[in-house]
Amino acid sequence: MTAFDDTRLDDPVALAAADDLLRRLASAGARIRAEIDASAAALAMLDSDGFRPRAVVAAGRDARLVRAVLEPVCPVPFVAWPGPGLPGWAGPLDLVVVLGGMKADSGSVSAASEAVRRGCGLMVACPEESPIAVASAGSRHAIRLPSQSDDQLASAIAVLQALHQLELGPAVEADAVAKTLDDVAVSCSPNRDVAVNPAKDLALMLADRMPLVWGGTVLAARAARRVVEALRLASGRPALAADAGHLLPVLANQPPRDLFADPFDEAPENLRPGLVILDDGAGDDLVKATRRQLEETAERHDVRVQVVTQDNGSDVARYAALMQSGRYGAAYLGLGLARYGMPGTGTTGSLNPAEDPAW
Repeated sequence: MTAFDDTRLDDPVALAAADDLLRRLASAGARIRAEIDASAAALAMLDSDGFRPRAVVAAGRDARLVRAVLEPVCPVPFVAWPGPGLPGWAGPLDLVVVLGGMKADSGSVSAASEAVRRGCGLMVACPEESPIAVASAGSRHAIRLPSQSDDQLASAIAVLQALHQLELGPAVEADAVAKTLDDVAVSCSPNRDVAVNPAKDLALMLADRMPLVWGGTVLAARAARRVVEALRLASGRPALAADAGHLLPVLANQPPRDLFADPFDEAPENLRPGLVILDDGAGDDLVKATRRQLEETAERHDVRVQVVTQDNGSDVARYAALMQSGRYGAAYLGLGLARYGMPGTGTTGSLNPAEDPAW
């Protein structure tokens, strides 16, 4: 197993090798602003005008994020549909929402095509020349939000704003979400050294551990899954996001730690776990009790715990900040493991954030 070298986290040459990825992370707030600006004309034309669909069906990338935000407040039934196609009951009385990038998956394209065929109301967020845009072209009354990038979160924010204006979801405050991501970029900047950089500190904790990531609320749990995607990609190691019922047995079955063992001699699947808790400050008493149980079990079995906290801002802003903080940690973990084609390492630099939805 490749040894983690913490000196790379503050080494200008090593950081330059990961510059594309770090720049993409830093520009997340700017992409949200660009997405909302590009959709301004379409959004300006939207109002509920008495329109209320029988149900909303969301398909494509980050449909589950849209569901997590809308489900508690949406006045009509909401379904995140994994596809392909649409549920059998979907028809002209329903609104289909499809999110996708330039390289949309076949399920999203199928959902858009099926919505046109059945005469459903349709909202698409995608680049103008994308397969989803082509598939939805047959709908004369579709709401089209022209995405400017393959950023899943930015597209989801534009869709949430549109659904709010149709009185189907809560206010999103896109500028506040973008500002929160800017703040994360400053806090986790490569120019801040390990001593004051929470993302580099997270990477150090996970340097020789298998990540177990837990979020207690619906949105924090969704952020945990997105963070784990980035951790797997960055490290090439196993990582798990799950509820407490799945994580507690993993923690409770850890053998006593061998103080003399070299963790870098272990195969990745044999690494001791490290528990990462994503805290959005929104948990009820049950969530808090579950967190205490996880922490106490981890302490009894000598498993290190690190908490990533974001308790300011709207639900979506807190979700975005937790996800982005974890992604920064993943990027620095990959950097410390020499996964970015650094000179003299013999690696190929296969990680291309522009081509992988985990980033």
